[in-house]
Amino acid sequence: MSDRFSPELRRKTMQAVRSSNTKLEEKVSRELWKRGLRFRKNVKDLFGKPDIAIKKYKVVIFIDSCFWHGCELHCKIPKNNRDYWLKKISRNKQRDDEVTSYYKERSWNIMRVWEHDLKIEFNKSIQSIVDLLDSIKNK
Repeated sequence: MSDRFSPELRRKTMQAVRSSNTKLEEKVSRELWKRGLRFRKNVKDLFGKPDIAIKKYKVVIFIDSCFWHGCELHCKIPKNNRDYWLKKISRNKQRDDEVTSYYKERSWNIMRVWEHDLKIEFNKSIQSIVDLLDSIKNK
């Protein structure tokens, strides 16, 4: 079965997909800032370019979307070009594991928050981030 969009429209659609400053990242950032937490976003000089980072406390937070990071519950592989998408999402998951290992080996605090957790229980997810930062600050 062929793609239902023309190559030009497919290209425009894929270019519109953001890798940083997504609506979800913006929502999380606003809430954390409102709660008095200060951090940097999409820090290019840190491995894996974390969505949120606080170097002082050695904390990195990644907000993982269900599709791009291969959530077991919600990731639906497109039927068109299936081999490409399986390879793409598999590589994303592998990269996530590499990034997680990198920070753990260097004694950083890393947190990965799934898109579905934020959508279902936003306040609980935010509170878990706040709790992590509070526990690190109080050491």
